[in-house]
Amino acid sequence: MLYAQLHLTLPPWIHDQVDADAVYETAESRIALAVRLSQLNVSRQSGGPFGAAVFNQAGRLLGIGVNRVVPHNCSAAHAEVMALATTQQRLQKFRLNDGGDRITLATSAQPCSMCYGALIWAGIDELLIAARADDVQTLAGFDEGPLPNDWKGELVKRGIEVHTDILRDEACAVLKEYGESGLVY
Repeated sequence: MLYAQLHLTLPPWIHDQVDADAVYETAESRIALAVRLSQLNVSRQSGGPFGAAVFNQAGRLLGIGVNRVVPHNCSAAHAEVMALATTQQRLQKFRLNDGGDRITLATSAQPCSMCYGALIWAGIDELLIAARADDVQTLAGFDEGPLPNDWKGELVKRGIEVHTDILRDEACAVLKEYGESGLVY
């Protein structure tokens, strides 16, 4: 029998660990949340070492995600995709910036090739990144897939601001912990 639906969930600890009413005014506070989510996902063994969050222009949290690939047997269940999807479901629109609100995606690591495409189509105006793709590959052993040589420039051409290396050391610590653990989530 073929499945007629897809059911992806965030781990149950999410609601106890995230203040949905908080305002995240700075890039650092937004990235700090994404990195904290990645660390909790590793320490609670509920998925891979990646976290992401979506914010509106005022710094309100719209959606969150952590890597859930292994628990759901779904290669699309990356933190960024989960954060975009939870936001799209909450706002009931697939293009998040339709309507004029400026949308920011904060992620604990540079998006892989799949997440790179997803953030373009989801309507993101600003991308905040902690760890680099090289960090992900070196410290955690993940193949991030091919990106355009000038991946930042391609995003900028589409009106997406890109800020990198925000709290990079903190994000790398999570990747290193995961890589050295021998666990696969």
